[in-house]
Amino acid sequence: MTSATVTGAPPAARTYRAYSHSWWRRTLLTREVAIIALLVLVFGWASANVANFKSPLTIYFLSLDNAEIMLIALPMALVIITGEIDLSVASVVGLSSVTVGLLHQDAGLSIPLAGLIAILVGVVAGALNGFLIAYVGLPSLAVTIGTMAAYRGLAVGLLGTTAKTDFPLKWTDLSTQHIGSTRFPVIVLPILVLIAVFVWLLHFSTFGRGVFEIGLNDEAAHFSGVNVARTKFILFILTAAISAFAGIYITLRSGNARGDNATGDELKVIAAVLLGGVSIFGGRGALHGVIAGVLLIGVIQSAMRLQNETVNVINIVIGALLVLSVMSTSILAWLSKQRARRAGLGTLRRRQAVATSHPER
Repeated sequence: MTSATVTGAPPAARTYRAYSHSWWRRTLLTREVAIIALLVLVFGWASANVANFKSPLTIYFLSLDNAEIMLIALPMALVIITGEIDLSVASVVGLSSVTVGLLHQDAGLSIPLAGLIAILVGVVAGALNGFLIAYVGLPSLAVTIGTMAAYRGLAVGLLGTTAKTDFPLKWTDLSTQHIGSTRFPVIVLPILVLIAVFVWLLHFSTFGRGVFEIGLNDEAAHFSGVNVARTKFILFILTAAISAFAGIYITLRSGNARGDNATGDELKVIAAVLLGGVSIFGGRGALHGVIAGVLLIGVIQSAMRLQNETVNVINIVIGALLVLSVMSTSILAWLSKQRARRAGLGTLRRRQAVATSHPER
């Protein structure tokens, strides 16, 4: 039996491209763009309503105060995209600070050499994290909670309650020096270099594609050719090395090396990364959103300090933003599933209607 030719037959199946959103919608209707827009709004409001917020001195201290968070947030974003987390970064900052102080003042090494050794100490700390997580298979939350306590205990144990404060003026001045006649400090230069490196690494390299694949499904990534263990190992080393560099910067900027430097900053880093659109479940994120998240937190903190708000109030506001950011991920995912479900039901009904109106003969 043959089927009759039907003039009103349904069209050929559409491709994925036909169903995808337009380029402007994919580009503009994202969490990253929303955070950038919120940053612009908050900055504009603060400039118009907070006294002295637009002064060059405020912008200068805004850059100084958030340099450490910006530095560590770059590699932390890649770690979280893989579905892991590193809570030991602030402890590595403290350990690096103590290392620089001891090597310079007790061992008589120059600041560059002491700083290089401090970064190597950070590499070793990150390698330990990476080995236990990537090759032994332990959960990153448990491992980095343990090393957070271990590295902080080692840093405090080496110096106790004392501090190393006698550092060369040329190095402490360099850490707070302006770039020429601009309002920005010198630390902005290495930050811009690292931003360029990590943007290329995450968004324009095969390594970055592997990072996203691991976050979506590490087993599938493994079978598609991604070296999952090596990728995670490298990321934890990068995170600790840059945290050690941030420790050197904090030591020179404050003029003292202490074991408790940067205590609690790991939460600020994670808050900025998640606020910038990186999914806590892994597999999603973009560095322009992370940069905007760091700046947004910095602007809010600066504006509230200028209005004489207490640290507790500032922490409540930042915490509320973080909770809303994490909630928005789940809410948007639920809405997307509902839209897909409705679209699927609509397609099924149309096909049933076509089948009913054009039955086979």
